[in-house]
Amino acid sequence: MLRFLAQKRGSLISLLFAALLALAPAIAEARMGGGGSFGSRGSRSWSAPPSTRTAPGMASPFERSDTPRSGYGMGQPGLNNPAFGGSSFGRGLLGGLAGGLLGAGLLGMLTGNGFFGGIGGFMSFIGVLMQIALIVFLARMAFAWWQRRNAPAGASPQGSTFSFTGGAPFGGRAGGAGPFGFGGGAGQQRPSTTPIKVAPEDFNAFERLLGASQAAYSREDMGALRAIATPEMVRHFDEELEANRRKGLINRVTDVKLLQGDLSEAWREGADEYATVAMRFALNDVLEDRSTGKPAPGSQGPSEATEVWTFRRPAGAGPQGWKLSAIQQAA
Repeated sequence: MLRFLAQKRGSLISLLFAALLALAPAIAEARMGGGGSFGSRGSRSWSAPPSTRTAPGMASPFERSDTPRSGYGMGQPGLNNPAFGGSSFGRGLLGGLAGGLLGAGLLGMLTGNGFFGGIGGFMSFIGVLMQIALIVFLARMAFAWWQRRNAPAGASPQGSTFSFTGGAPFGGRAGGAGPFGFGGGAGQQRPSTTPIKVAPEDFNAFERLLGASQAAYSREDMGALRAIATPEMVRHFDEELEANRRKGLINRVTDVKLLQGDLSEAWREGADEYATVAMRFALNDVLEDRSTGKPAPGSQGPSEATEVWTFRRPAGAGPQGWKLSAIQQAA
C-alpha cells in the first residue's frame, strides 16, 4: 500500500513539473504581443521572411492573421497547416492515422500487453502494415512537394548599409527572396510584387515606431496605437490589454533601445508598400499588480528581445506613413 502511494505521489509530482514546463513560455513572455507572432505581411504573410544577421534563424509563422491562408498558399509546415495536421495533433488524414496507431499502442501498454499488444487487439496485422505504408507514402509525397516549392528563387538585390539614429547597423536585402514553404493555393496567383528601396529616413521611422508602440502599449493608449499600427494589430493589442485588465495587471514596458537591426525584405504590391525588419532591442519589461503597483509573476525586468517586425504604408508615402503591420518571433 505504501509503495503504491509513493508511486502515485511520484506520478503527480512528475505531472506537475511537466505542467510548469509547459506554462513557462507563457509566464516568461509579458511584453507587447506576449512573445507571439501575429499580423499580416500582405501576399507574403504565409511565407517566411529571409533571414538576416540580426535574426539568422527562421521567423515564427503567424499564430493569428487576417490574411486568409488559402489565398496565397500554405506557408511553413507546422502551425495551423492543414497538410501537417493543423494546429493540434490528430487533425486530418495523416494525423488521424498516426493518432490511431499511437492510441492503440498506449492502450496496449496500459493493459500490460506492450505497445503493439493494443494494436493487435483492435485491428489485424495486415491492417497495421497498410496504415504504415499509407503514412510513409503520404509523408514522402508531402516532403517532395515541399522540396519542389522551396526551390531557391532568384537572389535578392543587395541594398546599402544604413544606420539608425543610435548608430546600430541596419542593412541587408532591399527586396525579397522567393517564398519559403508551400506554394500558392490552387488556381489562385499571388499578387505581383516589386522590390523597393528603403531610405535611411525609413529606418529612422522604424526605430521611432519601435519605441512609440511600446510606450503607447505601456500607457494603454489606444488612440496612440491606432496612429502607428494597422487596425488588425490594434485589435490584437486591445485584446491583450483587456486580458491584463481582467487579471488586475498592467504591463509597463520602458527603456526600449534598439541594439541592432537589418532589413529582411521590402516590396510593393498594389497600393501598399511593405518592409520587414529584424530588430534586437533592450527593454525593461515589468508586469505590475494594478492595485498595489508591485511586480507580478511573469515580470522579466531588464531583458533583450529579437523580433521581426513588418511595416506597411501607402505606396509613395514618406517615412511618416509607415505603420506596424506584423510582429514575428525570431527562432
